[in-house]
Amino acid sequence: MYYIYIEDEKINGCGTCPSLNSETTNFEVSKTVYENVVENQDKYIWDGSNIVINPNYEQEQAQKEAERIAMLNLTGADVERAIYKAKGMDFDDIIKFLEAQPLSEEGEPVVDIKALKIELKANNFYRGSEWVTTVGTMLGFTPKQLDLFFEDGNYEHLISSTEN
Repeated sequence: MYYIYIEDEKINGCGTCPSLNSETTNFEVSKTVYENVVENQDKYIWDGSNIVINPNYEQEQAQKEAERIAMLNLTGADVERAIYKAKGMDFDDIIKFLEAQPLSEEGEPVVDIKALKIELKANNFYRGSEWVTTVGTMLGFTPKQLDLFFEDGNYEHLISSTEN
């Protein structure tokens, strides 16, 4: 026998013998369903009467991955070194580059240079930072290149052609 344990209307575990916990509902399932839930419990939900694939699973996984990527971080030295190797620019060069950019339609600089100078003093740079995305894009890096770079710190991701 194969059982999926349901507690508070959620899958709480799986087993090959009934739960002795009176707060857990035992739902008998086939070996295939059992193995699928054991392999990836997050992919399945209890719909009140059966174990079914979570219709929001892909979206939830994409959200978790986006949150994970946003929290990836590198030191300021790692970032500056990588940009230097990829573009031949250090942080001072980036400031000069951004100061030379045309103004926005509102007549303002596209990037708040004073605020960026403060950000560039940070010990750590997070992939999820809007500064990383904005400045990275202005330097010609794709979001995918930035993701890969923050994943392992390899500057070569910033010089290889990668699709968004």
